[in-house]
Amino acid sequence: MRQAITLSSSFEVTSSPAGNYLSALIAGADRDTMAAATYFREALRFDPNNKELLERAFIAALANGNMPDAFGFAERTLKRDPKNGLAHLVLGARAFKAKQYPAARAQIALGGGGRQRDITALLINAWSYAGAKDYRHAIEQVDRLTDDRFMGFRDYHAALITELSGNHAEALKRMKIAYDNERTTLRVVDAYGRLLARNGSIDEAKRVYTDFDHILPRHPIVTAALADLEAGRKLEPLVNSPAAGAAEVLYGLGAAGGQQNDELAGMIYLRLSLYLASDNALALVTLADIYERTKQYERAIDVYDMVPDSSPLRANADIQSGLVLDILGRPDEALTYMKSIVAERPNEVDAVLALGNLQRSRKQFVEAAATYTRVINASPRDQKGDWTIWYFRAICYERAKQWPQAEADFQKALSLYPEQPLVLNYLGYSWVDQGLNLDAAFVMLRRAVELRPSDGYVIDSLGWAYYKLGKYDEAMRELERAIEFKPGDPVINDHLGDIYWQVGRKLEAKFQWNHARDLKPEPDDLERILQKIENGLPEAPKPTSADAETQKNGG
Repeated sequence: MRQAITLSSSFEVTSSPAGNYLSALIAGADRDTMAAATYFREALRFDPNNKELLERAFIAALANGNMPDAFGFAERTLKRDPKNGLAHLVLGARAFKAKQYPAARAQIALGGGGRQRDITALLINAWSYAGAKDYRHAIEQVDRLTDDRFMGFRDYHAALITELSGNHAEALKRMKIAYDNERTTLRVVDAYGRLLARNGSIDEAKRVYTDFDHILPRHPIVTAALADLEAGRKLEPLVNSPAAGAAEVLYGLGAAGGQQNDELAGMIYLRLSLYLASDNALALVTLADIYERTKQYERAIDVYDMVPDSSPLRANADIQSGLVLDILGRPDEALTYMKSIVAERPNEVDAVLALGNLQRSRKQFVEAAATYTRVINASPRDQKGDWTIWYFRAICYERAKQWPQAEADFQKALSLYPEQPLVLNYLGYSWVDQGLNLDAAFVMLRRAVELRPSDGYVIDSLGWAYYKLGKYDEAMRELERAIEFKPGDPVINDHLGDIYWQVGRKLEAKFQWNHARDLKPEPDDLERILQKIENGLPEAPKPTSADAETQKNGG
């Protein structure tokens, strides 16, 4: 049984209207929708006729998914601002869900102009006509979208509507047009694949999904669809009702808002979409992703938990929840939770991979290497995109002092992705560190710098390799370049201090070490830095293994 994650948010309303208002503003700026909705509602109780406060409370409630509050605020907003487009859209969605299609169209029509509102109005009106089984007017509405930028919306929704009407030939024709223009859009690919399969074109459906899999390997929705097709199971329509169609319009706008960094608009459209179709897993995951990007991690976990257990995205939602726990500074809980997911779904490769990444981040290198081995053994890992798995396992082997296995994995990663700069950087430095293959190692390190000329960590690796060979002038040149790109990195500042000391610039060396000390280095590094500040360096130093380990990982 899936383990639930319970998080508590600590915020309290006060008896001070001004205090609640200021708290609401801060929460709103931070995209903390729950706190903002609560504080604005409380502030509004003390000043119910404040138009600006009412609008803010309305938007906050809607973004947080408090639909009863949002409907009430929408009605109050329209009494003061009869042309408020968002309020009309919200009330239109409520009418749509109640199958009051003429009322929904009336609300949408009162929402004012603007390109985005026009698109929304046309498509939702089209679905309202479909709800009344007036498919001719529905398609007429959709076909009023003549701007080339919105052809994808037009043909996609026309196909969904004509399929609902039973006109499968026209649906296939329109969906193919949408697909030809949007082959990299998952939603269009999934809708087209499902439509093809239901009309007997199983091989073509498989091809559509497989082509997308080459672009974005192992997406859960695509993997599940291909598995169903192979097993002879029926693929249900992506949209099976007018409400789901209107929700699809709002989902598309919400996803676009999130991608364009308009998070608040994205949240609002996605909340309206979920009001009409609460089981749209992709809308839920998209909303949770917006919460993650705005650092509202508790809200993200809440939304991930809403993904239906029957959805192919359920496992992905669980994985993301575990990763969010780690971001929240609860690594032990994150590991325990991820292990429970893997125990429940031992064949879920992405879950096993996420567990390995968590173990590696916690420096559990032996355990992480074993976990990555499970991923590698689960299926052939010979695609270019799989280089990271071999690279991560190589790092774990190297940190666990199992160099032969590490070297083999680095070489495997390079065979999958020749000249991958991170692999070149790590393997090249490791060879220098051990006095092996020095000519080849420096070729790798220089090439890594050529490929990532503004990556301070990669430049630092080359500089530190020169330092280890006693080539202090070359080392200083590279480290001074590295510090320009990463002035706040404690390791690079520490390394530059070491070089300055060796070339006789001892005052500058102590300045760099002091700076490194203040940049919160790892505890082991801090102890060494403090000793150097106190005592300096001997004339022929050998950097500690901690230096080497930190550097080989790119800083």
